[in-house]
Amino acid sequence: MGSRHEARERALQILFQYDIHGKPGLWLDEFWKPLTADADTKAFAERLVAGVLEKKRDLDALLATYATNWKVSRMPIVDRNILRAGLYELMWMDDVPANVTMDEAIELAKSFGDEEASKFVNGVLDKVLATEGRLAEKRATPEKPVWRRTGA
Repeated sequence: MGSRHEARERALQILFQYDIHGKPGLWLDEFWKPLTADADTKAFAERLVAGVLEKKRDLDALLATYATNWKVSRMPIVDRNILRAGLYELMWMDDVPANVTMDEAIELAKSFGDEEASKFVNGVLDKVLATEGRLAEKRATPEKPVWRRTGA
């Protein structure tokens, strides 16, 4: 498992707990203890979590706009947090290409969500990517996943 993929999984798990508990506590202190994540994985996960928590109001406003016929509060917790993290990466992490964000969010939805989650996550993130003016530069990058860019 790549360190950033693992970091995204860990970030999702932490964000899920924040959604349930509403604040840090003993659960957060204990989270990393049984895990063998390297420093880069932990740093990326913490960067993602901190960014989502800092921009949560903006992220939820985006979700409310682009998740047609869904209230953010009524979304499954896993889907909501995959979307928050994906939106944060798209909007505020210039060093992460859009295609990587999309692929990773869809994979997280397949792993942690129900059978419809990946379609929902893909649809919302794709709509944001196609529509938001701030993302014009990210839209201009190749659509193929990085791992497919070989050969000709």
